[in-house]
Parts: sequence; structure tokens; C-alpha cells
Amino acid sequence: MDNEKIGRLIFSLRKEKNLTQKQLAELMNISDKAVSKWERGLGCPDVSLLPDLSNILGVNLEELLSGELDVNELIGGNMKKTRFYVCGCCGNLLTSAGEGSISCCGKKLNPLEAKKAEEGERLSVEVIDNEYFISSNHEMSKNHYISFVALLTGDSLLIRKQYPEWDLQLRLPRIGRGMLFWHCTSHGLFYQLIKI
Repeated sequence: MDNEKIGRLIFSLRKEKNLTQKQLAELMNISDKAVSKWERGLGCPDVSLLPDLSNILGVNLEELLSGELDVNELIGGNMKKTRFYVCGCCGNLLTSAGEGSISCCGKKLNPLEAKKAEEGERLSVEVIDNEYFISSNHEMSKNHYISFVALLTGDSLLIRKQYPEWDLQLRLPRIGRGMLFWHCTSHGLFYQLIKI
């Protein structure tokens, strides 16, 4: 660990939050001299203080201890780099429009790798009343079901959450061509192109 790098990061994050050393110290129930010591690189926060410090400064522990923030490349409105994450503990669905450090239930999540759906795996897509009507006879039991369906175009992402023991039938606005993604709780993330 590089105390000087960590100290510079604590200083810059504290300034971003418009906190004085005294205010940060009060939030953590420590002295402002301790905060000053950290920021000058003369010491490092005690391990027991790190969770509170990371929460107050809005940064994860890994980045705090490295002394560096990984800044993502600006990709603008391009949705083609959208990534999907599903928490293995609670089933929470998270997305990012590019690279990101995503965590849930205290664990870092890796983006799901989408597989191209083969002929027998694809969802049925029809156009009805200028909407996509999407259906499937995929198993929808408590332990094996499609948890979400998402339509991704160049500038939009529409997601419909699905529930076990319900038939998979949904409508999505027809907003142009794109990719249809869906997540099977047993087999992972799949995609198919929408051309109609």
C-alpha cells in the first residue's frame, strides 16, 4: 500500500464531497488530526475504519486501498456496449452502458457473456399493433425460468422482468431494429437479432 497515494485520494474525495477534515473526522468519530495524517501520507486508516470511510467518500474499498480510481472511457450515447449483471445471491439485475465496477450483496459481479441463440432456443417475435409480441414455451418453473427480456437498440434499452411459474408473453414498443437479450436462470444470457 502506498500511503501517499491513498492520502491524495482521500483528500480529493473529501474535497469532492465538500467536507472539511473536521467534518469527515466527526462522521467517523475520530480526530481531525488522524484525517490530516492520512492525507499527508504519514499513515493509513485503521482496517476497522475502512468500511465507514469508503461509504462516506463513495468509493469501494479496493479503489480506496489502491489510491486510484479507474475512470471509464466516455462512450456517449452508444448503447452497444451495454452489459448485464445478475447477482447470484439475490437475483438482482444490474446494467451498465460500458465498463464498470458493479457489486451486489457485498460481491463484485462480472458481466454476463451473451451466447447467440440457436434455432430451437430463440424467442418468438411477432409484430402486433406496432409492438413486438414476444413469447416462448421455455420452462418457467421456480428453479429454471427466464428472469428478464431486454430489447437493446443503438440508443435505448427496454427491460421486462419475468417471474417463475408465469408464461413468458410480453409486449415491447417497436422502436427499431436491435438485439433481444434474455436470461435463463440455468443456462445464462442469450441474444438474437430483431429484424422486423
